[in-house]
Amino acid sequence: MDAEAFADHLEFPRGRGNVPAASFSGSAGGAACGDLVRIDLALDGDRILDAGFEASGCGAAVASGSAVVELLRGATVLDAARIGAGEVAEELGGLSPGKLHAAELAADALHVALGAAVAAAGEAPRIPSRTLVAMSGGVDSAVAALLVQRSGREAVAVTLELWRDPANDAEASCCSAHAVRLARSVAHRMGLPHFTLDLRAAFAAGVVAPFLADHAAGLTPNPCVRCNGNVRLDAMLAFADGLGATDLATGHYARVTPDGLLRAAADPAKDQSYMLAALGPGSLARMRFPLGELRKPEVRELARAAGLPVADKRESQDLCFLAGTGKSAFLARHGGLQERPGAIVDRAGRTLGRHRGQQLFTIGQRKGLGVAGEEPLYVLAKDREANTVTVGTRAELATTEVTVRDAVLHRPGAEVDRVKLRYRTVPLPCRIDAVEGGRLALHLAEPVDGAAPGQVACLMRGDVVVGHGVIAG
Repeated sequence: MDAEAFADHLEFPRGRGNVPAASFSGSAGGAACGDLVRIDLALDGDRILDAGFEASGCGAAVASGSAVVELLRGATVLDAARIGAGEVAEELGGLSPGKLHAAELAADALHVALGAAVAAAGEAPRIPSRTLVAMSGGVDSAVAALLVQRSGREAVAVTLELWRDPANDAEASCCSAHAVRLARSVAHRMGLPHFTLDLRAAFAAGVVAPFLADHAAGLTPNPCVRCNGNVRLDAMLAFADGLGATDLATGHYARVTPDGLLRAAADPAKDQSYMLAALGPGSLARMRFPLGELRKPEVRELARAAGLPVADKRESQDLCFLAGTGKSAFLARHGGLQERPGAIVDRAGRTLGRHRGQQLFTIGQRKGLGVAGEEPLYVLAKDREANTVTVGTRAELATTEVTVRDAVLHRPGAEVDRVKLRYRTVPLPCRIDAVEGGRLALHLAEPVDGAAPGQVACLMRGDVVVGHGVIAG
């Protein structure tokens, strides 16, 4: 460690207290660690016009903020997006492990400020060879970026911070500040500039709030479909405009047909077209799915061969904002949906047991009912007002008629020949019997074991998504 360089930044901090006109800010740290760094910067086209910082806590936080300002002098936006904790530490002559945390905070704050500045800058001149890559900190998005690079295109990485909650397991979430830092380190290791886009407010309003409202109404929502179709991907496409990128690549397993429709991935076990079903044709026209023809073992092998540190990273298995916390606790904490005990009844109204709250159940659920019968029992219906959960046999659950509301069709309804009613299920042969406004009546060629109101119905022609809607109650 060069103590002289560190002392120079600590005694003569560059830009401390400077808040440039028309600047954008990013902050990191706070009460939990005691250190806080804020970076303020202003752009002039694709260059950093001016920058300043403020910091509190240990001396390393002050020195790190000063180092960032020094590194930003004369830098382009993409130069700035390549600055990480390592570059901050190097500017300070090296940092001990105990002080490296401050460099991480300064880098976090910088990338949030950069993301805010680019997002607000408006559309930049288009650079035909530039692709924005969504990186989550997992192996899929890292390999997507790798394949974009190998195709000869200029890849620029962005990671979204969508949710921050002390009750969550940050390491298990793909949208936390921890995930952002991991994604940035992988991007920088690959030589990519990296931006952080803070969408927490839009995510809370457009995804979490409807998730809570739907559960309160007795529905079973699909927050990931809503997030992809209404919040996340369109926000990144707009961000791509700010960087002059022509398209957006993601690590989703999906494909696009020559006529611009979403198509299932080559690997049915990993296909994510259902989760992307709400994307409009205009958005799909600018999307790239480099993993669409690959299988997961192939993706991991590509990552290992390239020396990517996330090659064997475990996949997240839960909704990003539920990572590390149960649904019941989340609904109570954020939606005020406390446990409300009620009766579990059969179709004749006879009480078979008790439940802790109808919002914790979904149509078709078998496990966790706490009641037994001569045959396995399933949730048939829920009554929010009476606070009852009705259960019955699989035969009672089965139906061949499903009503869909809020339907969007990209092709005539006559082309729909199957429907996917849940994410990890096989599409079922069907036909549309009636169309009235945004409501469709679907007739299934074979019975389905319950269609949960609130879930997305992915309308398909073969393996191509031609529309979507929401299962009505």
